[in-house]
Parts: sequence; C-alpha cells; structure tokens
Amino acid sequence: MPHPDLANHTPMMRQYLKLKAEAGDHLLFYRMGDFYELFYEDAERGARLLNLTLAKRGMSNGAPVPMAGVPFHSVEGYLARLVALGESVAICEQIGDPATSKGPVERKIVRIVTPGTLTDDALLPSKADRMIAAVWVQRKGRSERCGLAWMNVANGDFRVTECAPDMLDTELHRIDPAEVVCAESARQNLSIHAPLSRVPDWHFEPDGAQHTLQTHFKVDSVQGLGLGDVPAATCAAGALLRYVSRTQSQTLEHVHGIHVDHGGDYVVLDPVSRRNLELTETISGEDGPTLFSTLDRCATPMGSRLLRRWLHHPLRSNAAVLERQQVITTLLSPAPSSGLDAEEPLDMLRRSLARVPDLERIATRISLRSVRPRELASLRDSLQLLPELCSFLAERYMEGQGLHTLRADLELDPDIAALLAQAIAEEPAQQIRDGGVLASGYDAELDELRRLASDSGEFLMELEARERERTGIPNLRVEYNRVHGFFIEVSRGQADKVPDDYRRRQTLKNSERYITPELKSWEDKVLSAQERSLAREKWLFEQLLDTLAGHAVAISRCAAALAQIDALATLAAHARDNDWVAPELTDMPEIAIEAGRHPVVERSIERFTPNDCTMGPTRRMLLITGPNMGGKSTYMRQTALIALLARTGSFVPAKAARIGSIDRIFTRIGAGDDLAGGRSTFMMEMTEAAGILQASTAHSLVLMDEIGRGTSTYDGLALAWAIAHRLLSHNQALTLFATHYFELTRLPSEVPTAANVHLAAAESPSGIVFLHEVRPGPASRSYGIQVAQRAGVPAPVIRHASRELARLEALGVATPQLDLFGSATGTEDTPAPDIAADHEYAVEPGTASQELDQARALLAALRELDPDQLTPREALDVLYELHANARPQ
Repeated sequence: MPHPDLANHTPMMRQYLKLKAEAGDHLLFYRMGDFYELFYEDAERGARLLNLTLAKRGMSNGAPVPMAGVPFHSVEGYLARLVALGESVAICEQIGDPATSKGPVERKIVRIVTPGTLTDDALLPSKADRMIAAVWVQRKGRSERCGLAWMNVANGDFRVTECAPDMLDTELHRIDPAEVVCAESARQNLSIHAPLSRVPDWHFEPDGAQHTLQTHFKVDSVQGLGLGDVPAATCAAGALLRYVSRTQSQTLEHVHGIHVDHGGDYVVLDPVSRRNLELTETISGEDGPTLFSTLDRCATPMGSRLLRRWLHHPLRSNAAVLERQQVITTLLSPAPSSGLDAEEPLDMLRRSLARVPDLERIATRISLRSVRPRELASLRDSLQLLPELCSFLAERYMEGQGLHTLRADLELDPDIAALLAQAIAEEPAQQIRDGGVLASGYDAELDELRRLASDSGEFLMELEARERERTGIPNLRVEYNRVHGFFIEVSRGQADKVPDDYRRRQTLKNSERYITPELKSWEDKVLSAQERSLAREKWLFEQLLDTLAGHAVAISRCAAALAQIDALATLAAHARDNDWVAPELTDMPEIAIEAGRHPVVERSIERFTPNDCTMGPTRRMLLITGPNMGGKSTYMRQTALIALLARTGSFVPAKAARIGSIDRIFTRIGAGDDLAGGRSTFMMEMTEAAGILQASTAHSLVLMDEIGRGTSTYDGLALAWAIAHRLLSHNQALTLFATHYFELTRLPSEVPTAANVHLAAAESPSGIVFLHEVRPGPASRSYGIQVAQRAGVPAPVIRHASRELARLEALGVATPQLDLFGSATGTEDTPAPDIAADHEYAVEPGTASQELDQARALLAALRELDPDQLTPREALDVLYELHANARPQ
C-alpha cells in the first residue's frame, strides 16, 4: 500500500488510510453501501484468497485505486473462508448519518474477526470449542517458566496455568487453540499448527497485565483472583484479555471469572498419545470413527462440546469423577411413575433437551450485544420449556445430589421468559434493521408508527370522501407521487369551489393540486413513519438487550447445567444400549478389567472378543506377543481408552473394571518418517521412547508397540530389552509392551513384576485363524509367513520365504552386527540377551565336527534344489536321498 501522504488523497481515501493504519496487518472490510470494499494490497490479497474480481476504479494520489468487494448480506461466508485460512479481518461500518454528513460518512472499526475470537454462530463449529491462547516465557536466572492463558470467547471461559518449557507443547495440544498470541520478541517454536498473532512485548509487562485484569474484574489485587502463585500466567492473561477486548471493541462482560488449572488436575496426554488413541480425530486426520464420534449423541451443541472437552481432560481426582458417575447412575435408575410411559424417562429427557437451542453462545452474544432476533425467539421458547424440564427431573429423579445441584441452576427468574414472550414477535425478522422483530402491543408508540406506515390507504379514502362532501367537488381526488408527496387534485373547472384552507402545491394544464394543513400533518407522519418505526424498534431492542444483559450470567449458568445434563444423559444412554458398567475407582496405581472391549471397534464389527487385563504393584508389565493382525494394538488401545473413560466419569465397555490412580498415558504405537524434520521412523521411535523413559512414573500407563523394529535385529532386540527393563526397574509404570522379539519373553524370569501374555491364533486348512483371545504365556510362533499369505503375497514368494525360514532356524543364529562405537563385551548395566541359548534350533558348542560337516553338506544340497522344477516322482526320490544322508554315520 502506498505511503499514506494524506494531503494528496481524496477525502474518502484519507478516511480509509487512517482506518487501515489502525487495522494494521488485518484485512480491512470497509463498508460502502451494500458492499464491504478492500483497497490497495488488501484488495490484491483478498482477491487472491477469495477468488474475487480485482478492479481499478477512480483516482487518488494521482493513481488508480485497486479494489475488490463482497456483498454485506453474504459477508459471513467470506469471513468463514478467510478465518479457515488463518486470516484476520477488521470490520469497518458506517456510524454517521449520510443525510447530515458533510464529506465521507463517519466510519469506525467495530470489531476484528480473528481465528480465535469468533462469536458469530455462522462462523463457529457447532460441536467444538474455539480457543485463543497467549504464551509468555518468564526467565529468572537460568530457569524458565511458561505462562499460558486461554479463553473461549464464545462462552467466556478464561483459564491460566504454568508449566515447564518441555511441557509447553503438551499443554497447547490439550487446549488446542485456533490462534496463539505471543510477544514480538518471542522465538520459541510451537509444534501446534495455529496462526500466531504477535503483540508488543509491553502487553506482557507484569504491572500492565495486572492492571488490565484488576480493571476488568474490578478487584484491587490479582491475589483475589487466585493468581498470586502464577506470575508468568498472569502476564499472559493480561495480554490476552487486552487483545480479545480490542477485537470485540468493547468490554467482555461475559468473562466474569478466571480459573487456574493446576498440573495435577488432569491425566496428562502428550500430542502423540492423543493422536494414537484417536479421541476426536483419526490418525489419518478424519473426524471419525473416533471415541468422540462413537459417543456423541448429544441433543444440544453445547452438550457435544462439553463431552469433547471431557474426553481431552480426564480427571485425576476420584471425587470429581464420582460426581459424574453418580449422575449417570441416577439417570439409569429413575423413580417409578404413576402413569404408563411408553418411553423410558432417559429417552424422554433427551427428547426434551433436543428442543433447547445453543444457550451458551446466545448468552455470550447477549453480553456482546451481537445476538440475533431469531436467537432471542429461540431463547424465549426454551425458557418456557425449563419449568417443565425441572418438574420432570424432580419427579423422575428424586435421588442424587449431583443432579439436584444441576437442576437448581435451571431455575431462572420467570421475568426473563415473560419479558421475551411480550417483546419478541412470534416469527421475528432475521435482522433488527429489517423491522418486524418486536411484537405488537409491546410499545404503543411503535404500534402507532407501524399503523401509519401500513394503513395509509384507509386514511386517504376517508379524507377523499370527506373533502368531496365538504367542497361539493365530485371528481376531487387525493393522490401521491414521489416528487410532490401527497396532494388533493381538482379539475380547473372546479377550482372556484376550493376552500380557503387549501394551499396550491402545483398547477397543471387541466388541473390544480393543493395541500391542506391536515393532509400536510398526516404526510409528515406517514412519510417518516417507516424510518421512525425502524429507529424506534432499534432503540427498544437496545433497551431489551440492556435488560437481558443483567441476566446473562444466570443464563450462562443455566446453559452450563443443561450441557452437563445432556452430556451425562448421552453417556448414560450409551452405557445402557451397549452394556457398559460403572468402574470402581481406587487411589493406588492399578488396572483390573474383566472382559474389556474396545469402545469404537466393538461398534464396527459383528462380534468382538472381550479380554481381561490385570496390572498393579506386583504385575506392572504385560509382555504381549502374537501374530500381526492378531489384535495386540487393539488390546492395548482398549485398555488405555477404558482407563481414560473411567477418568472422565463415564461407564466403560467391560463386565467389570477397577481403575486406579493414573497421572499420564503414554503411547508408542506406530510411527512415520518426519521428512521435514529430518527424522527417520527409527529416530521418531527413539524420540518417543526417550520421552516416556524420562517422564513416566509408577502411576503412568505406558503402551509400547514393537519398539526397536526400525534397526538391525541385534540392535533392536538390545534396545527393546533395555527399555523394558528400565520401565520395570526404574519407572515402574503400568506397561503394555507388545513385541515380536520372543527373546524378551525371558524377562519375567528375571523381573517378577513382568508377565507374558499372547494373542492366540490357530492354523486351519484354509490358513491362519486369528482368535483375538489374550491368553497367559508367550506365543509359540509368529505366523508372519501365514499373515503374508493372507495379505496376497504371491505363492512363489511364500514358498521361498518358508525355505529361507527353515534354513535360518537350522543355523540358529544370524551373523552378528559389528558395532564401530562399542566394545565387544556388550553393556555393563543390562546384560545382552543370549539369543542362541533360548533358540529352539540353536547349535550346541560341543557339536562334533563330523556332524557339522554332514549338516553343511545337506544344506548345500537343499540350496541347489529348485522344488518348482521337480516332478512328483523326482521330489520323492530326493526326499529319500536326503533322509538317507541325514542318518548317523
């Protein structure tokens, strides 16, 4: 954009350039009539992003002005596309009166739309929260502390926490912000893919941040907000509140509290574990099938959002979890009814909830004064339903303190419902500017203005009849045109009969046109009635919003209660329909699951095979062996998901379950190359394993799948052995360790807290059959070749692989790999496993030289054979010959 030398620009462009300087890097949507226009570089950028026509019209500063525009009535669709691309837009509206303005109409930036500060329903995902976060790193000497603040602008939830720098990515993935605010000088690399908005460093300065928070919350000290022990988070919170307030161009009245999240509140899941467990997104990035898509049958959008939040924030506190679990139990055990219900109470409750709109976001838009008329009509209708819903809950669910507390929050002031019923029309217009929003009878002056604007024909007919009778002029007419307004027309031949109170307005060839004081007075009323009616209605609507704003907090509290009832009712219905049970919660690190099932997989196959899983202080690791496709990964994931569901307060897919204290869930399941980061699959495996070894504790649940497979056999086996040994002896985490290294099955003989289990399989005439049953002990074989056969590998390759397998088993050991950087004696800490000693076909050290020569001759003869080229007779002869040569000499 050219330098704003304002003196050489037209008055309109001078106004635009001043507003653009205020908007900064944001695209400026500049309202002109029925369009939002973009100019200069904004026009070029907007045309490219939105596929708009780029034009050059008019001259300013001696050059044509590039411009592009979008219609104001469809602007939401364009904003949604820009936000999805990570762009921010400043909305500039006309606030002056064109009739009284000299020069350009006064304009002002009324709000800034950024990816993290959306409040418009059309721009927000209905079943997911849209967060904005701020990050500040505070340094004291050599130590660093990360302060995090985040806000859900759509419902006013405002939270902060502090963490060590190595936990920043984990915390950000838990919050999942759509936008991150940071200081201009910040240099930290964030792994989360969200637009960065940089603000001056002084926004994070402690005194200024504290002043911003104190002013907003009307307190004398941040100590009263509970922020005394989190100075870095306080800086982030102040900067974030300042940023969001600027985007909304007003105080955030709906943000009426701030909550400190402590590190021990939630079960920690790092980004890798969230992805591997497919909580709300599949590994391939799809929306389903996931745990959330399987569970989410919520009747309201706010219920769905809360359920999604719970799945990403499993709780450590047994008391908080039991509160939810007890409400689900109550919902599944209703009191008997005196009538005969054809429908279960739980289904009746969910059907009633389906009639409730998104009160959470409506309450926010009331506070921000951006609520739409039809949203108020939905609010009116839902408030009329609440007394009936409260009575139903009190009658059918008399027991249960948790549900009683939620029900109390549904009891709003009846004056709100009465006011909305009186004020809002049955079917209001979409926008207040269109009129027809307020109901008839709400305001006498508005009713009169509407009558004047709509009933002018009846008055004119009455006036015309009365004037004909008074003047005796039979062809007198009352007319209207857009130039002269209303008038009385009399033919020239009758002009001598015109009364003295008529004033000539226009003379025509064959007639005269007059106006009377009565008609002039009525004309003034009628011609301005529509305009005054819209102005009066808009003023009354603003007064209505002022009144409702005083109840916004109560409406928000009611919305939160409805969301909880909806989410818990959904979990109750899913438990009832799928035979889930309430898990027992304990304070010790343990998992005891009887006949557990995978909550997602069981819904997608005809018959799921349930399995047990028992781990605790005396049984901390299960070494899982078995064939590929046998169900090892499913078994591991279902254990983690059952533990996670139990920690959200949900029932779980099992016959019985006991879930103890869990601080973190780690998963090392599958990996892919990070080409951009220059890391191979094996490097990714080792990076994830290193994180688990450093952070897991005796209260952690660890899932390790096929660790060490990305390198040579000996390297991989040695690493897998050492990692498993470390998890058992040092971390002491509850670990599910799946492997194809059968040598690891010796570990329980050395460390008693490890145990072997395997996924059973059997061979049939048609090939391998996966039984998907977890049985004690190690697997007897891998069945890799049989799995390859089922996968469609060509028969010659299968036969060749079978011969090579027989040869390798006969030799017993592979050629050792040379380690250029290690000693020949192995490691000191952990003895390398003696693979040959445990192998079924190992060659004993004392084997006679003659037998070795005989074995080598036989192997040489076998290598020279090509079975595919032998006839049946020749093959039988060769078999007899080999048998004879193999006899002891």
